[in-house]
Amino acid sequence: MMKKDNLIFIGMPAVGKSTVGVVVAKRLGKRFIDTDLLIQEQEKRLLREIIEDLGEEGFLEIENRVNRSLDAENSVISPGGSVVYCEEAMQHYKEIGIVVYLSASYQTIKKRIKSPKKRGVVLREGQTFQSLYKERVKLFEKYADVTICEDGYQIEETIEMVLEAVEKASEEGMFCKES
Repeated sequence: MMKKDNLIFIGMPAVGKSTVGVVVAKRLGKRFIDTDLLIQEQEKRLLREIIEDLGEEGFLEIENRVNRSLDAENSVISPGGSVVYCEEAMQHYKEIGIVVYLSASYQTIKKRIKSPKKRGVVLREGQTFQSLYKERVKLFEKYADVTICEDGYQIEETIEMVLEAVEKASEEGMFCKES
C-alpha cells in the first residue's frame, strides 16, 4: 500500500492554496510544491502564454500530465484551480495523499479577485466567473477528503483548522505523518 504522506490543496484561485500551503508545509516539516511553477519550468513559458498558444484544452492536457506524474513524498502540494478537470491527476492525488478543499463563498472569492482575467482564470466563451465557480465547486467537493471553509476566518485560523484536520486524519489512519 502506498503511503499517503502528502497534503494536496484544491480550491478556487485566491483561497490561499499557496499561502496556507507554505505555512502548513513548514509547520509539518514537509516540502512545498506549487505545480503551476512546475508547469512553467517544464514548458519554459508562463501559464498565460501556454493558454494563449494552446487554448484551454491544450493547457489542461499539460496540467494533467504534470500533476499525474508528480512523484512526491512528505509534501504539501498546491495545484492550480483547474486541476479538478484532470481526472487522472486527481486520481493520482487521491492515491498519494489527503486532498484538502479550501472552500470560500463566491462573494469572498469575488472580493479577493478583482479581475479574473488578470489572475489567469480562463473563462470559456460566454461563461461568467460565477458559473465557473459553481462548476468547480461540485468537482472540489467530489475529490475532497477534507473541506475547510474559510469564510469569516483570518489566514492564521485557516492554517490552524487545516493542522487540526490533518491531526484528526492521522489519528484515523488516513494520513501518515512520518515518512
